[in-house]
Amino acid sequence: MSTTDNALLITALRDVLVGPLPEIGRRFSTLIADMAPHTSLVIFTRECTGRPRKVAGDPAVVDRVTIAELDRIRTDLTVGQIFRGKCAIAGRDREVLAMLDRTDTLLVLTPHPGPVKTASLELIQALFAVTATGIQLQVRNASPAYLAESRAASSERARTVAEMTEVHAATLETMLATLRSADLDDTRARTSARETAASALIGLRSAVDVHRELAEESTTTAFARMRGELRSLLKHREIALELVEPPVDGRGLPGEVAHGARAVVRGAVLALSDQQTLSRIRVAWTLDAASLSIDIRDDGGGEADVLDVERQLRSRVETLGGNVESESTPGWGNRISATIPLDAPVALPNRDVLTELAPREFEVLEHLVAGRRNKAISERLGVSESTIKFHVAGVLRKLGVESRGAAAAAGAEAGVKPAP
Repeated sequence: MSTTDNALLITALRDVLVGPLPEIGRRFSTLIADMAPHTSLVIFTRECTGRPRKVAGDPAVVDRVTIAELDRIRTDLTVGQIFRGKCAIAGRDREVLAMLDRTDTLLVLTPHPGPVKTASLELIQALFAVTATGIQLQVRNASPAYLAESRAASSERARTVAEMTEVHAATLETMLATLRSADLDDTRARTSARETAASALIGLRSAVDVHRELAEESTTTAFARMRGELRSLLKHREIALELVEPPVDGRGLPGEVAHGARAVVRGAVLALSDQQTLSRIRVAWTLDAASLSIDIRDDGGGEADVLDVERQLRSRVETLGGNVESESTPGWGNRISATIPLDAPVALPNRDVLTELAPREFEVLEHLVAGRRNKAISERLGVSESTIKFHVAGVLRKLGVESRGAAAAAGAEAGVKPAP
């Protein structure tokens, strides 16, 4: 390649890196389209808890490819390896071109038929290495835009999985109960059907486990990652680092909360470490059922502008629905504290929003506030469960919430009384 070609390529790569993170797959697909013509592209990274797949191209592939399929490909590859061959992806065996970067980020293409030059593959690998590192840096920086997008994506995936679990688990459990009945004949048919239903239930539970694995970090893992980042940050400073770990038996941290918390601590520690009289920084995490609390203190002379640090951190914390405070005492030191809720806050409706509900939807909301399930509501209102399910969906949509529990909480907060 000529010097001009190299300059154009570097400029194009910059454009891939600086755009919105959710669309980076599409931009990278455009960048390498001439080097390796393809019909679809998937970038898979567990760094992004909200949207681990960045995709472009054929919906038959990118809309159907599963996390389990990508994980299998990732596990079979070694770092730096370029693989071309058949793999199960999007529900069937397809010809793929795949490579794994040292950031543990996977690239999978479904290429057009025909060879790809070795030089082109090596160039794509180098471009992908830069892109994967760019993704990693964006995530670790935990910008407010990334945190908001990640939280929204995580909430949507959790809602979808919960709805799928509720609907299909009820159906399969009913099927199993029927098949176990001693009143049925044909043992072989019942056994086969029972095994099918049991396998489906296992698969369904696995989907929930995959969601949890992608959407959450254990508190121990999140804190250990922060410890490593801080030690690297302070390795050239004579500053004692005191870390107070949260209990190991608490609930996991949503991925965006873990990323945001580490970014808040890094930003605060970096700012505080510029003081001349500083010898110690203490970082403590405490966790309860609803929130993560972060407490950062130093023994400096109060030289740091903690109000400026607070302003810099506020956008990240408030994006996650939390708050941040600071204080400084000359001669004693500084303190920066933040509290981040573990779950996205529910946007509660006012009375005007409730007027958008149809009369039957309002009745259904009253029963949701009372904590009743679809079957109980259908019996009380004298309609089918499918009709109740339809009304519940309408209630969720109009209230702008994602679950029955959130609708019940929102209704109760807005003054809706539980149906007797």
